Amino acid sequence: MSIIVNLDVMMAKRKMSLNELSILIDITPANLSILKTGKAKAVRFSTLEAICKALDCQPGDILEFREED
Repeated sequence: MSIIVNLDVMMAKRKMSLNELSILIDITPANLSILKTGKAKAVRFSTLEAICKALDCQPGDILEFREED
């Protein structure tokens, strides 16, 4: 996959657990885990916005594009 999800990195920087973030952004821990592990096929802008607000970061801090070799 060429889109890398760095949600776990941002959560660690903010010392926030999966459960804490899921409560803050009103999403189930299971769905947040799917996103965190990079298994999600899509993410809603509203979810991305909520994550950025909760973690005080930019979308580019969470999502990264890498060329596949």
